[in-house]
Amino acid sequence: MDTTQIINLIKQRKVIRASDVEEIGANRTMLPYLANKGILRRIARGAYALADYVPEHESFVEVATAVPHGVICLLSALQFHEITTQMPWETWLAIERGKRIPAAGQIPLRIIKLSSDAFTEGIEEHRQDGVTIRVYSPAKTVADCFKFRNRIGLDVAREALIDTLASKKATRDEIWHYAQICRMARIMRPYLEMVK
Repeated sequence: MDTTQIINLIKQRKVIRASDVEEIGANRTMLPYLANKGILRRIARGAYALADYVPEHESFVEVATAVPHGVICLLSALQFHEITTQMPWETWLAIERGKRIPAAGQIPLRIIKLSSDAFTEGIEEHRQDGVTIRVYSPAKTVADCFKFRNRIGLDVAREALIDTLASKKATRDEIWHYAQICRMARIMRPYLEMVK
């Protein structure tokens, strides 16, 4: 009985957690049991999908499940918004300064700590397979790329600015707004003026 209910639920939601299983009155221990049988696949701590199902943004679904208070940022946000050709092997994740660094198990993370408006502004929420992925908007990501240019490279920041404007994923005004929030206005002004 539990198995049928769980499989029906996972077909609807694509990814489920132990709390989802308990909502339908099934036992949460069925998830690891079904994973051991090869019916389900563990995609992150406490999150399961059908064995043959691969989410579109699987690494981001894993990160969002493991660290729900984090926000996908920098190179990973550029990748999410399809602004860059870069494919980082680790997920760049912003967490609020003062919060503990998450234990994400086997998931390779590059943690960036941000505070106040630099953390809270520009967050978009995208639902993917029953999981909410928090990612910075393209405009906020461009400002962050300039803020962390010493870590990712000035050439990557410039490319992000050019590609974001060319693909119309953000306007100059939106980018300028986040440049001010991130205290990058003085540094970014010449680049914004150069890009046609």
